[in-house]
Amino acid sequence: MKLRSFAGIFAVSLLLFLGSCGGGYNGQLLGVQNRPSWRPDMPYGMVYVPSGRLHIGPSDQDVNNAMVARSKTISISGFFMDDQEISNNEYRQFVEWVRDSIAHQLLDHIIVDEVTGNEQIDWKQKIDYSDAETRELLSAMYLPNDDPMGGGLDASQMAYKYVWVDWQTAAKEPGIDREDLMIEEEASIYPDTLVWIRDFSYSYNEPFSRNYYRHPAFDNYPVVGIGWDQANAFCAWRTQVWNGYKQSVGQPMMDDFRLPIEHEWEYAARGGRKLAPYPWGGPYIRNAKGCLLANFKPGRGNYPEDGGLYTVQTDSYWANDYGLYNMAGNVSEWTSSAYYENSYSFVHDLNPDIRYDANDSEPNTMKRKVIRGGSWKDIGYFIQNGTRHWEYSFETKSYIGFRCVSTYLGRDFTDNSF
Repeated sequence: MKLRSFAGIFAVSLLLFLGSCGGGYNGQLLGVQNRPSWRPDMPYGMVYVPSGRLHIGPSDQDVNNAMVARSKTISISGFFMDDQEISNNEYRQFVEWVRDSIAHQLLDHIIVDEVTGNEQIDWKQKIDYSDAETRELLSAMYLPNDDPMGGGLDASQMAYKYVWVDWQTAAKEPGIDREDLMIEEEASIYPDTLVWIRDFSYSYNEPFSRNYYRHPAFDNYPVVGIGWDQANAFCAWRTQVWNGYKQSVGQPMMDDFRLPIEHEWEYAARGGRKLAPYPWGGPYIRNAKGCLLANFKPGRGNYPEDGGLYTVQTDSYWANDYGLYNMAGNVSEWTSSAYYENSYSFVHDLNPDIRYDANDSEPNTMKRKVIRGGSWKDIGYFIQNGTRHWEYSFETKSYIGFRCVSTYLGRDFTDNSF
């Protein structure tokens, strides 16, 4: 019995010894070899915001005496951020991608992956939307020809489906079924062009409802009429397109595109000027020549003095020290953060964030999302770096847009030790 036990121990030891002789590492701890190289790309239209410290809180007098932005020192990880608000023409790329993907499926332009068996759209196929036979096959996408508004594209069919992972639940509930962490979303993506009429009583804004999103005159103006869910859908689509390209050329993927956390947004808006009330510094909203430095409402009934009656092009005025345009005024911007009046009291001081994805059945109070930056129709108080405000996630407005961020993976974009 003892001999058998000894023989068993010897056999295991021999296997371990023999196993340690292989692997091509010469007995050294070298790490796994032939790993992909990593040299991060700057996505087109984005700038790098380095990691740093931020003193959050009011930049000036709390005119409402609401105490919803108490002073606190926090640290933020570096990230890429769009240097301009997402424009009508950039958003149109998303809308037309969804339109084409629906059309390809109706036309059965589908290929099957020989390895995985998954179905994929054959994007090499061309679609001639002016062809009568093609239009007939795509009739489900269009309004009837006898429709009073004409037989154009049916915007209600323009929906984007995507899946996101609930990492918060995964961290809190070890062992949870992975399928329960995969959250499926579907968002109607066409901008709500009627916001220009709905937002203003006894005001003639029909030309903007007809033209603001469609006409080339407004291609480089910020897209509006976009709800929080639609902005998130755009970020998911942008991630899909970017990662699809990266995989096709055999490069590692970067982190997902997403809406900024409200404190990332404030940190970027300050442009390294830690206590400045405005992105350009301050303390004034005019320069030495008396020119207004952002697109907002400088006085009652006075919209055009700053150079823009409504919105202006996304690259208007001077960029801040990080190279970001219109971080004050033009349009307010969605963030990923849920709005709680007292959130500064309990969020962490490292990448502070608070999120809550309310169900349709929950009270509207739980659906408030932080918006930042103020807009073309707001007074100067709302364009301050430290001013917080909110809107319901399901609302669309003529003065709310968005921009994307992506967390930087590494120490610093300027680090040459790759």
